[in-house]
Amino acid sequence: MKNVPSKISIIVPVYNVENYLAKCLDSLVNQTYQNIEILVVNDGSTDDSGKIINDFSVKFPEKIKSFYKKNGGLSDARNVGIDKATGDYIGFVDSDDYVLETMFEEMLSLAEKHSAEMVICNIQKVDERGNVIQKLTQIPNMPEKIDLETHFSVFSDISYFACNKLFKKELFETKRFKQGISFEDIQLIPQLLLECKTIAQTQHFHYQYLERQNSISKTHTEKGLDILQAVEDVEVAFEKSIYSHKRKELKNFHILEGIYTFLAYLAFVKDENSFYEMSDKLDVFRKKKGVKIKDILSYSRFDRNYILSLSVKKKIFYLLFFAGQKKLIRKLV
Repeated sequence: MKNVPSKISIIVPVYNVENYLAKCLDSLVNQTYQNIEILVVNDGSTDDSGKIINDFSVKFPEKIKSFYKKNGGLSDARNVGIDKATGDYIGFVDSDDYVLETMFEEMLSLAEKHSAEMVICNIQKVDERGNVIQKLTQIPNMPEKIDLETHFSVFSDISYFACNKLFKKELFETKRFKQGISFEDIQLIPQLLLECKTIAQTQHFHYQYLERQNSISKTHTEKGLDILQAVEDVEVAFEKSIYSHKRKELKNFHILEGIYTFLAYLAFVKDENSFYEMSDKLDVFRKKKGVKIKDILSYSRFDRNYILSLSVKKKIFYLLFFAGQKKLIRKLV
């Protein structure tokens, strides 16, 4: 009896992306790995996204499965896709991004070669003309196969995007994206990692993340506080996991996601009252977690001091913040 090749379910949530959607779907229907289903979830779009989805459904009926729902946000749309997925593995692609044609073939190959529950690839930020703006290497200086018991530092080092990963479907048996929040990736993806024993990685930059011109000036508000709640939710899962004894990595997770990621968001909060309120809540979070300023300044990511690896502008912002110079920061931003 022949082995049946694994099936991949790729979930694409769609909301008002008529200018980008065709390029995204083209990159998926033209994957070199053919045993895929592309679950396109129209989250109540009011532009021509629905027509584009319908055109692709007619042209590629064996690959495209389309679903329509009332607008409920990214998490809700992704969860609909997970519920409908019939594949052995699940991937997520945002509808304004696109991927290289060999992405899912290579990532599936790595998953099967190493019996990995999660596979990660690198990301390129691109502009609307396709020019590469930034290369985001995800796991430098690590082997292709990563045993988490031995290399658990990745828990506190990796970036928790959903879209540059391939997941064994079983990881979602009892887990879904949390609805009604921002930063749902930070809330869920670390919890999925905690269910894994082996992950794998490729150094290829398969995922093309579009830096849209109109998204650069997006407003930053109190929604950033969802980052701190996401970290709290992950900690609950951490304490129940097989890795609960690895306290150093938990503290480093608090530092990277709870402090540095939060501050990177806070730097763009324009409203002064919101800035100070969020700053105060970060101070409460840091003290509650027992994280000292010296812990933050000495935190290393992938064996390199994190703050020293940042741009001069970011260094100045963080150092002023840690020195308590918030009023001076407000004058500078």
